[in-house]
Amino acid sequence: MNALQVSTTLCCAPPSGPPAQAIFPKGPDAPASARLYVRDVLVHDDEPLGESQLDDVLLIVSELVTNAYRYGTEPGDSILVTVLTTTELVRVEVHDPCRTFPRIRVESGERARGRGLNLVDGLALRWGVDERPMGKAVWVEVAR
Repeated sequence: MNALQVSTTLCCAPPSGPPAQAIFPKGPDAPASARLYVRDVLVHDDEPLGESQLDDVLLIVSELVTNAYRYGTEPGDSILVTVLTTTELVRVEVHDPCRTFPRIRVESGERARGRGLNLVDGLALRWGVDERPMGKAVWVEVAR
C-alpha cells in the first residue's frame, strides 16, 4: 500500500511542455467535467495511455475532484486540475482552497462514503499533498 507523501518534485524526467490546466467551478458537475477534460488531454498526448490505464487515471480524477468539491471548497470556489505527462508517468494534481489534508479512512461496512482515497492509493504509483499559498494540491502519479 502506498503512503501519503509530501513532495515538491517529480520522480522522473520532466514534462516536455507546460502542464495542461483547467478550472472547474464547485458543483456536482465538476467531477464529470474534470474526467472529460483529463480524458481529452491524455487521448491527445504524444504517448496515449492504454485503455485500462486511462480508466484508472479517470477514476482517480473522479475521486480527487469529488473530494475537493465536497470537502475542499466553499460556495463560489473553483477547483484547478493540472495534468503533466512524461514518458514514465502521468501526474494529475487537484488544487482546492482548503488547507486540510485528506486522509485514508479505515474501510467500514457501516458508511457509504469514505473509500475514495483507498481506491486512489491502490491505483497510484504514489500520491501525496502539497501545501499551496491558497490551499493545497493533491497529486497522484500513475505509471505508464
